[in-house]
Parts: sequence; structure tokens; C-alpha cells
Amino acid sequence: MPKHHLVILKRPYLEAILAGQKQIESRFTRTKCAPFGRVSPGDRLFLKLSSGPVCAVATAAAVKNFADLTPERILKLKQRYNQYIAGSDEYWQGKASCGFGLLVWLKDVHTIEPVRISKKDWRAWVVLTEKEDFGLLKMDVLATRARCPCHF
Repeated sequence: MPKHHLVILKRPYLEAILAGQKQIESRFTRTKCAPFGRVSPGDRLFLKLSSGPVCAVATAAAVKNFADLTPERILKLKQRYNQYIAGSDEYWQGKASCGFGLLVWLKDVHTIEPVRISKKDWRAWVVLTEKEDFGLLKMDVLATRARCPCHF
């Protein structure tokens, strides 16, 4: 059964996803933590603007997890995938010391009517559960697939 995720994105990355310029969402961490190993093809992603609303949904088309990363391996990931990730040189420099990485290929990206949720912590990715879903699992996302503009 597919899982659901809340993915918080900075404005330029969310806009690039919505414009079709960014086709892979990447997450790199120093320690092994979510979303590493927690995302599977077919999972649904709620895309939320950092300090803003949830305004789009997507499906994970493919997923690759990377462990035991080194600066050299991260450079190879940049060279191979950055045309789909759209990360700046500063982005990649900031990831050089990370030991774990996740790449999620996005498909079926659709804007939805913006939904404000009450999320107060610093997590940039949340694997949603019945206990912690911010009210998103109750939404009929497929019925609200309107291609409305995401109001920032």
C-alpha cells in the first residue's frame, strides 16, 4: 500500500517542479533518517512551500537510496543527475559531507487548491501516518486535481 509524505520545498525548487524543470527531488543527510529508506515507487507526495501552503501533489515514479556517500560519490551524483535535480553549485557544496542520499523521480505533478496546515517543527520531510497527517490524508486529492495556480 502506498505511503503518503509531506515534502517541504523552498520556493525556487517548488516552482521548478511545477514548471517541469525539476524532475527529481533529492535529499541528503549526514545521518540515516527519514526519508532515507522510507519512500517507494507509487507513494504520494504532498508538496508544501516552506512557510506556505501545501499546493501540489506528485507520485514517486522511482526511488534510489545511497549510503556511505563520500564527497567523490556526491560529485558523481551531481554530474549524473543534476540536470533533473536543478541544484546550484552551493547546494551541492553543502551536501559534500553527507553520508546518505535519496533521489525521488516525480510524476503526475498537479497543483491543488492551497491548503494551510499547522506544522511547527523543522522537519523538511514527514512520512505521514494516521496519527500525524496534518489533515492531509482526509483530503480527496484526486478530486481536487484542478490545475489552479499555486498562490504564493
